[in-house]
Amino acid sequence: MASRDFDVDAFLRQPLTARMATSGPTVRPVWFLWEDEAFWVLTGPWARLFDRVKDDPKVALVVDECDLATGRVRQVIARGPAELVPFDVPRGRRKLSRYLGADEAVWDERFVRYLYDDPGERGTMWLRLEPVSLTAMDLSYSVASSGK
Repeated sequence: MASRDFDVDAFLRQPLTARMATSGPTVRPVWFLWEDEAFWVLTGPWARLFDRVKDDPKVALVVDECDLATGRVRQVIARGPAELVPFDVPRGRRKLSRYLGADEAVWDERFVRYLYDDPGERGTMWLRLEPVSLTAMDLSYSVASSGK
């Protein structure tokens, strides 16, 4: 399923921003949770992503990093059909705390609402992508010293 040149699970546990592509084509940045061999993205009827996936579930997702100072360049590319599944608060808390920290008291109200509003009323869902293909590559390079 994957070409792995580095610890993909450790890489995907970092609070990186992914880019998700849907039919159209449309590409948008997303926060994600990598859990149970799947990407979990929070969505709902307020988001265009929600409608696009309902119309055509084929998606691609890229998570990458490029650090010019160190030469570290790594990427994970995932493809497959996404599905919309019911939102659950424990997974939502795990996802949001990755990006916002453990102290919910300092989170912006927009994010706190996901955990305490009624998901059925608000329409909050998970977009779940269990990749059919997953490619991980380490394209890092050595940085030449400046000689100082």
